[in-house]
Amino acid sequence: MFLVKLRPDLTGTGVSRRRARWVATIVFWTLVLLVLVFVVGPDTFTHDATGSSASRRPTPASATKSSRPTVGVTMPRSAPTRLKISKIGVNAPFTPLAIGPSGALGAPPANDTNLVGWHAAGISPGERGTALIAGHLDTVTAPAVFARLNELTAGDSFEVMRADGTTAVFVVDSVESFSKDDFPNRRVYDDTPKALARLITCSGAYDGAAKDYTENLVVFAHLAKKA
Repeated sequence: MFLVKLRPDLTGTGVSRRRARWVATIVFWTLVLLVLVFVVGPDTFTHDATGSSASRRPTPASATKSSRPTVGVTMPRSAPTRLKISKIGVNAPFTPLAIGPSGALGAPPANDTNLVGWHAAGISPGERGTALIAGHLDTVTAPAVFARLNELTAGDSFEVMRADGTTAVFVVDSVESFSKDDFPNRRVYDDTPKALARLITCSGAYDGAAKDYTENLVVFAHLAKKA
């Protein structure tokens, strides 16, 4: 709360009343500003280094069902069991992944070269929304399940076998790499009325100091049919 110190009235009652009204106006708008800061949130008023308005970074937890009408082919929720990408020789089982304390999606166990993970609390592959599927590029000893993911191109397809006995067939829309320092969260984790999937792995140069790759490769795909 702000305190406004008033000077004594040196010119009479009229001036005093005008000053009182002026002070009351300042106090009123100060209170309005305080309400906006505490109710809307301080993040609304912050800016990034470029001067543009900053907003909370979307995370995979944002990848939930859209309230808009469903568009295109969709399937009911069912956990994925196996991923097959015939073009690059992928035939791997799934493991569930969760969001970590930093807000990032966890990774499959680092010592398994033939395992993919999915955001188990999010959208299942084939369900309306954006399903997230992650896999390693390599391990300490050998290439891993997504070592050849960058060979996919628009028009290629892959299959996700599901626990309910059905198969979701996806078609690739694009394959793109992004710096981990400038990752397009909102685009990757679309809130969408369609059934989409994202295959995600590491790419770019290896940073020995950080012990991590500098980029992420993302395959953008849509559900083409169910079998």
